[in-house]
Amino acid sequence: MVTEVLFIQGVGEGAYEEDSLLAKSLQKELGSHFKVTYPKMPDEVNAPYDTWKTQIQKELDAASEPVILVGHSLGASYIAKLLTQVKVHKPLRGIFLLEAPFWGGQGWLYEGYEELELPQNVVTKFPDGVKLFLYHTRDDEIVPFDHLALYSTLLPQATVREIEKGGHQLNNDLSVVARDIKELK
Repeated sequence: MVTEVLFIQGVGEGAYEEDSLLAKSLQKELGSHFKVTYPKMPDEVNAPYDTWKTQIQKELDAASEPVILVGHSLGASYIAKLLTQVKVHKPLRGIFLLEAPFWGGQGWLYEGYEELELPQNVVTKFPDGVKLFLYHTRDDEIVPFDHLALYSTLLPQATVREIEKGGHQLNNDLSVVARDIKELK
């Protein structure tokens, strides 16, 4: 049986191409028992949340069961927000959020940030019994490292992986994520 891994990219001009190196690394490290699905998200420059939310839901509906969700950067923030708003009807094996910006509080407060702010009771809104992992590099040049602590406070059930070096793109090496995925029961 092949397990599907749905990988959601980050945002910005050229993000799909840049994050494709992460998706390829993950597929290589996971091997043939996993299939990394890497859809191109609409309007990657502006990345309107509602549009991406709809697309992520379509991708989840089309995914084989059980599915593993992986998101990078804003894609990770969008996954976290979506999981607080909708009930996923497919069994999830794991949720992996990489270099996710935290919105509100001590995180980012850009115009319109409220749309992405997680509710204080987020832990009760996430799917029950699904393993959650948070990853962040100390030298991320885009999303401050302290955003990891903000997420881990709000999501105490998460396994947290602090990575010393790799920048925002994790040196295009997702071997640590692949190891965690392979260890899911």
